[in-house]
Amino acid sequence: MAVKLLPWRHRPVVSLALQGGGAHGAFTWGVLDALLESKQVRLDGVSGASAGAMNAVVLAHGLMAGGPDGARDALRRFWSAVADVTPFEVARPTLDGKSMHLVPAMRMMLQWSHYFSPQQLNPFDFNPLRKILDDQVDFAELKARSPVKLFIATTHVKTGKLRLFRTHELSVDAMLASACLPSMHHTVEIDGEAYWDGGYAANPAVFPLFHECKARDLLLVMLAPLEHTDTPLSARDIQARTMEIAFNATFLREMRMYAHLQEGARDLPWFRRGALEHRLVNTRFHIIEASEVTSELDTQSKAAASMRFFEMLFSQGRQHAKAWLRKHRQSLGEHSSVDLGALFY
Repeated sequence: MAVKLLPWRHRPVVSLALQGGGAHGAFTWGVLDALLESKQVRLDGVSGASAGAMNAVVLAHGLMAGGPDGARDALRRFWSAVADVTPFEVARPTLDGKSMHLVPAMRMMLQWSHYFSPQQLNPFDFNPLRKILDDQVDFAELKARSPVKLFIATTHVKTGKLRLFRTHELSVDAMLASACLPSMHHTVEIDGEAYWDGGYAANPAVFPLFHECKARDLLLVMLAPLEHTDTPLSARDIQARTMEIAFNATFLREMRMYAHLQEGARDLPWFRRGALEHRLVNTRFHIIEASEVTSELDTQSKAAASMRFFEMLFSQGRQHAKAWLRKHRQSLGEHSSVDLGALFY
């Protein structure tokens, strides 16, 4: 059944939290494309880390330049450019066509990153993302009139603390910092301070959407599987799983905190609730997650900068978002469509 298209002013206002995950971020591209195509929601704030940060900023730039259709075009241009700058084929499809495996040369380069620093492997600090962002995003305009509030996560190297770059602070360097894996890229310095990938400190940060945005509906787009069916045994798989755990620990802890606080706020009589308790009770959480897709992928496929791979994940993201809209669109503005306690306790 087709969903009735509401007038713009009556569409629910939603804030987005976008996880990072390298090439797997193309799944989020697909989710955003379906949401924009549906024209069923208005966006308030977007929080992102790493690939989630890239999607967030390109989305905002596209919205500023041309509304929902402009944002869809901007996201496609960005992911196409990422695929095009790869100087050689880095990945090929598996026999079943459902995943990609890295070519031997790319696997060797990833192995070298365990033994050599980025300064040794890439002495001239070549990062094609810098040119893509320079070419495709007008940061001066975005800082002046972004249609959504942006919160880009980075990790302050000296303290390990989260450093959020908000809309008025955005720059190419802030974006590169959010996606800076220190084993692969040179550390990014901004105003004399060193920053690494935002996923270490928040993947992504949810609290700025809660505290600084008006939207009471928060939609999380999750790339990391909520649960794995196997226990890693090989050295490579153990290393990959420990990295995934490290990247998601802060996010899982934050979501558990929200589940706990919401439960406590709901248990209070309405007349004993303060402003924070009322806000907690009235905040509605929603999740579109890629577990059934990403749990089947080799972790190294996060480095598979291949348009064939991006298009496969994009298609999966669109399908998941459309299914979510069919099932949960009416919950927006009314109630959460996910039980935080069941997922994060």
